[in-house]
Order: sequence, then C-alpha cells, then structure tokens
Amino acid sequence: MLDLPRQKKRWFLRWWFTIPFCTLLIIAIVATVIFYKVKWEYEAQARQFDYTRLTAMESASVVLDRRGALLGKIFTQNRDQVDLTHLALTLREAVISAEDARFYEHTGVDVKGVVRAVYENWRSGRDKQGASTLTQQLARNTFPEQLPPNDRSKERKLREMFVAREIEKHCSKDHILELYLNRVYFGNGFFGAQSAAKGYFGKNASEVDFGEAAMLCGLLRSPDKLSPWRNYSACIEERNRVLNRMLDLKRITREQYDIAFKTEPVLKNKHPVHQENYPADLVYQQVLKIVGRDRATSEGLRIFTTIDSALQKKAEESLRAELNSVEQRPDFQPQDPNAKRQTLADYTRIYEAANKQPLDAEAKRINPEYLQGAVVMLENKTGGILAMVGGRDFAHSELNRTRQVQLPPGTAFKPLVYAAAFEKGMFPGTTIEDAVMDNTKVMIGGTTGILGEWGPERADNRFEGTISARTALVKSKNAATVRLGMATGINDVLELVENAGISSDLARFPRTYLGGSEVGPMELTLAYTMFANGGMRPANTFIIRRIEDKLGNVIYEEKPESVRVIKETTAYEIHTCLAQVLEPEGTAERATSELGLKRYPLGGKTGTGYNFTDAWFVGYSSAVTCGVWIGFDQQRGKSRASIYRGAFGKDIALPVWAENMKASFDAYKPVEFVQPKGIIRVEICRASGGLATAKCLEGGVRTTYQEICTEAQAPKDPCPVHSGFGPVANFGKPSADGVPRARVAEQQTLKTIALAGPTVIGNDPYGSHLALERQLQLAGVGNSQAPISSTGDIPVSDGSAPGPSIPAPRPIVIPPAPNSDVKLDPPEPLKFN
Repeated sequence: MLDLPRQKKRWFLRWWFTIPFCTLLIIAIVATVIFYKVKWEYEAQARQFDYTRLTAMESASVVLDRRGALLGKIFTQNRDQVDLTHLALTLREAVISAEDARFYEHTGVDVKGVVRAVYENWRSGRDKQGASTLTQQLARNTFPEQLPPNDRSKERKLREMFVAREIEKHCSKDHILELYLNRVYFGNGFFGAQSAAKGYFGKNASEVDFGEAAMLCGLLRSPDKLSPWRNYSACIEERNRVLNRMLDLKRITREQYDIAFKTEPVLKNKHPVHQENYPADLVYQQVLKIVGRDRATSEGLRIFTTIDSALQKKAEESLRAELNSVEQRPDFQPQDPNAKRQTLADYTRIYEAANKQPLDAEAKRINPEYLQGAVVMLENKTGGILAMVGGRDFAHSELNRTRQVQLPPGTAFKPLVYAAAFEKGMFPGTTIEDAVMDNTKVMIGGTTGILGEWGPERADNRFEGTISARTALVKSKNAATVRLGMATGINDVLELVENAGISSDLARFPRTYLGGSEVGPMELTLAYTMFANGGMRPANTFIIRRIEDKLGNVIYEEKPESVRVIKETTAYEIHTCLAQVLEPEGTAERATSELGLKRYPLGGKTGTGYNFTDAWFVGYSSAVTCGVWIGFDQQRGKSRASIYRGAFGKDIALPVWAENMKASFDAYKPVEFVQPKGIIRVEICRASGGLATAKCLEGGVRTTYQEICTEAQAPKDPCPVHSGFGPVANFGKPSADGVPRARVAEQQTLKTIALAGPTVIGNDPYGSHLALERQLQLAGVGNSQAPISSTGDIPVSDGSAPGPSIPAPRPIVIPPAPNSDVKLDPPEPLKFN
C-alpha cells in the first residue's frame, strides 16, 4: 500500500485560528444581540417621551405698569420665549463654538466627541471631559425628571443619547438651536437668551454683540459661580475663552475678536429685574386668584397694572426720607438709654448678620420694630392704585400696611362725621359749642378728666365758644366734633362710613368720632375719593387692569364701577372745608407756605392719634387721592408707642403727602371743583348761625359772613342774638348799605328771639353796651333757656324734639317798653365855633 503524503490543513481550519475565531464570532453575535436588544429597549424608551414638551416651555408672566414699563415678573422659571430670527447670529455662533462645534454634522450624538472623551477620561483616570451635544443638553433640560442632571450613571447617559437622536428626528437643526437658546439657564434666575440679555444688558437677544454673546455662553458652564454680579473677573475670563474658541473655529474674524476682547461689557442692571416690592406682591396674589398658579407662572401672560412707576418711586423715596429724618430728631429717642428705640440702620445690621448664619428661612425672619409708614395713591374715577408702599422695606417685612392692618385714623376720620351731619340737614354754618368736655363721654386715653384737644395740632389751642361747623372741621376741634357727632347719631355716622367703603368693624361709641376705632389706610383713602368725585366713590380699589395671554388675547379685564355715598352738594360742602385746611388758619397751612405745594384746587385733612401714636394726612385733587400713615407696628404684649411728643400729622405725614401730590400734577393735572346745582349762598351771623339781619353788629363791625348750603339746610329764622323783635322785613332784598340779605327758607327750625340789653340813647362808638348784652345773655337773664354747664355740652334745638342736638345761643325775651305820653321837642343842634 502506497504511503501517500498527508494533505496539509488549510490555515483557517487549524485550531489556533478556529478556536479564537469561533470565540470572537460568538462574542460578536452575543454583542450584536445585546447591542440591538439594548438599542431596541432604549429606542422604545425614547419613543415614550412626550416630545411636545420641547415647545411647551414655562414662560414668565410679565407685570407692566400703566405705561408698559416692566414692574416685575411671575414665574417658576424666568423666561421670555422668542423665535430664532430674534436671536442674534453672534449668539448662535458663540453657543455652537462653546458647546458643540460639530452641531450641524452629527445626528444628536457626536461619535467623535464621545471617543475623544472616553480616551481622555481613561488616560486621566477620572471623568473630566464630556461630549454632550446641544441636542443632548436640550434633552436633559426638557426632561429633568427622566434624565436627572445629577445622575451620572451610564444608563442615564445612554437614555439621553437615544432621546437626543429621537429629537433630531422630530426637529430641524435650527429649531433645536432655537429651543436650546430659549430653555437653557444663564444664572441669576434668567432662563433663555432673551431673558438673560434683558437682565444683564438691558437689551434684546437680537441686539447683543460678539463680546456680550460670548459672555452669555460662557455662563453656561457654571451660571451661578460665573455671575458678573458676583465674580466679574471669572466671568470675563470665561468670555475670553469662548472668544478664543470662536476664533480657532473661524466663526469670528480677527478684527471682530480684537474689538470684543478689548470691550468691557456694560451691565445695565445691578440686580435682577424681577426684584419684589409691595405692588408686585399684591399683583402676584390677585393673579393667582384670577387665573391660577399654573397659568400665572408658566404661560407668559402680560399683566397690565394701574401702577404709575414714577409715582411709585416717589412714594417710596419720600416716605423713606421722612422716616429717616424723624429718626434723627433728638426727641425721637427716650431719655432712658436702656429704652433706646430701634432704627432702620439698627435692624439692617441685625438682618444682614442673621442672613449669614446657617439657619432656615423662618429662623432668619426677625420682625422689625423700627418706625414704619404707608403711602397709597388712588385714581379718583376708577379706584386704580397708582402707588402703594406698604412699609419701609419689603425685604424686612412683607406686611402690607395699606391693606393688611387696621390703625386708628385719629382726627383724619372727622370729615366722615361732618359728612354724615350735613347729610342729616346740618351745614357748614351750623353752630357748635367749642368748650371743655368731660372725657367720660368719650373715654380716649382714660375715663376721667377732660377731653384733650390735640386735633388742632398746635400747642396754644384755646376754646372759642360758639363756632361754625366749618371752623370746627378746618381747625380740627375735638370737643366740637364730638358734639356734632352726638347730634348726628352714631348709627348714621357708621352707616355713611360703611357706604364709603370702610369695612373695618368700628366701635359704636363717641371715641369713633375722633378716630378712636381702627381702619385701613387703603379704605380710608378710598372713602376720601367721594369728596373729590361729587359724592361718588369707586366700588373698589384694584391694581390689575387687564391680563393677556402670549398671543394678545384678553383673558381678564377690570370694569370699574362707582357707587353713590353722599349727595353731590354734601361732597362740595365738605370739600370747601377741606380746602381751607390747606389755607391759613387750617391745620395743614404749611403745605403751601413751607412745603412748596402750589395753590391748586386741593383738599385734605391732617390726622393725629391720641398720645401721638399715629400721624396721618389724607388729601386729594380732582384726579387723585393720596393717604399717608406713619407710626409703629403693634408689638405683641405691648401698647403702641408714641412717635415722639408733639408728632402731629402736619409735621411728619403732611410732607410726604405734599411730595407725592407735587409729583402727580404733571400727569394728573388738577382742575377746579365745580359748584353743583342746589348750592346757594346765605349771609349768616357768626354769633348765632342764624340768618343775618341789619343789626348783626358788634363793636360797629358786622358779624356776618357768606356761607354755602342747600335750600333745605339754610337757616329759617333771623339771628336770635341781634334781630330785636322778630324777623327783619324784606329779607332777600338789598339793604341800604348794599349788602344782600339772606333768603328765608320755608320751614322754620329756630324760634324768633329778641335780644336783652339796656336802652342806649345817643352814639356808643366803643360798643360798650355789647359786652353787657353778651354777659346778660350768657347769664340767662329773662326767659332764657338753661345756662351752659361747665362741660359746655347742653343740647339745645328748637325745643320740639328730645335727644342730642346742636347747642344754640340762649334766647332772652324782653317785654316791650311802654309808650311815653310825654311829648318833648327835639333838642337844638349843637353849635361849634
């Protein structure tokens, strides 16, 4: 048998090849199966994502003042969404250079970048490089719940890659770039390039230059650490890195680079534009009620308010300046050094020190005890809030003292008492007794002694006896006001107060006539609008005029309404009194004489609380009404402190009011108040409040003046002090001296009274008999009514009705002198050499 040579095995059949090959093949097959299984699983997961969320970004709702200026924002994420055409080319080039140079080449995942990052991280032994594309960053910004940024696992990275590839299937490259620049965070609360450009530079994202664009894109690496407001040098260093990268990639010319590198960025805002204040806080609360939290914080609404930013700024500045000045007064601090009062500067140091401690927010909140204040200005016709300052510093205390607290209005409450009285038939010429009053009737500051007279706001106040209601209001007489209130009745006063828009629960006691009950500054200011509006007031105050969605569709609009509170004639009567408050003899005359307030048609009333705990001024023009309050907050377990001894409303609240009114005159020009139909003028006697007669003379000087009223309010009988034996004939016709006589109304409420006094023969140029006549009258000679008590509060009316009434002069009835039967020749005239 032939021994044939053995055939040599082919190389690929040899064991040293087949075993490794089969092993590798099996590994490849397994790897392929695993790859496609993983790919299928992750693709399936990626397809489950809701890609409509890419465009459903949360957009900040902007709060605008009445002229369209930005007042604040409401947001979870502060974002202003714009399309790609409103994003500058410089910005697009910068972000691509800094974050994803091959953005237009890959399909969501940069494979080259991934390989490079893997190699560099393997060589360094730690993850120091990433390869996330803009699409991947968009994915984790859009789906933070499924792709949490703080999850550094491989599973999360794989899921992110497949979601990025899925996004590339749904969106074009330009659309992805637009979505990215609208969604990404730029630090300091700014989401999106438009919000960041507005916040940092005060310009639109379409207007940024290369340097500004590079700075914004440099922030993306660490938005908070690289903030230009916190770390300017690091921010500029990162900007330069982006510029160098743009130059390397030839996305910027050398000339453009040099200009951008040498130019310092101009930061327009030193603080975030969404800084909070009292108006923005109120808007936020009301918007949530109107549209709900989700829509308010995410749908990019445009909220148009009634706030006038110029007036708001003036209100904040004027209040702060006045309170600072008060704290510098030598009598502001008590003499006892252990009882030193807290000032704003003291609290600021405490507050800033507390914020540096590692405590939670509640532990840091320390209630301020320094002097506070509030300012509110309303548009008379609508009730729109033009300015509102609820405290000295919103950061220290968010308590809005214009709306959330009730405070004793002091003597600023008096015009409401007089309005109720005039509605009931009295008028500015009604006489009231200004005399000592027993404090047991009022019980302000105690239950004994006599009622104090802090209302006139002067140290040399004196009682003036019988005065008119006009004088009592202009001079802010306390005892006289209480008597007027008692004559009117507490029920009638409180009914008017409620109709005027004051919902606070007021005590049904005489102390309410002097502002002893508590009201809110906003509601008291609203009540005063009726004097400027002819007896009407806005149905309510409001701060939101209109709300639009991002497409401009109106989803809410305020429709102002008015309600009548008092007659137009009553409003005009009160106005003429409050206008005199700003004139000589009025409690606020220094507004024009010292504070530079022009003599426009204005009205207002000072307010001082008992023991100087509260200082007020509330006043108005034809267009606006402004209320100012100054005082201390109520501290738990303590009585409210006085501001300082002699802290009258005219001294500390009036200057703030005057500054704010002066600021309003340009945009809200005052016009004259027109006398309404039904108002007439009568000549009345100061001594009695009765219609003037030819005999109303004292010391050779007429005691009469012209007063306004309605026919129904006009006195019905002549002056009981000077009229003699009854009504003077021919009332309404001119007298011999040309002074028009007052007309007599149809109804009579006062009885005809004759004056008691001696018979005077011949001339009495010094009026010596008048003093005797007045003495006899006050002493109650003849058939007079009861004499005045020491308290001066005996109610006297026409005698027909019981109950409180307005004091009137005591009548003296003198029987007529008998006729003499002796006829004498007239004496010869005197002859002079």
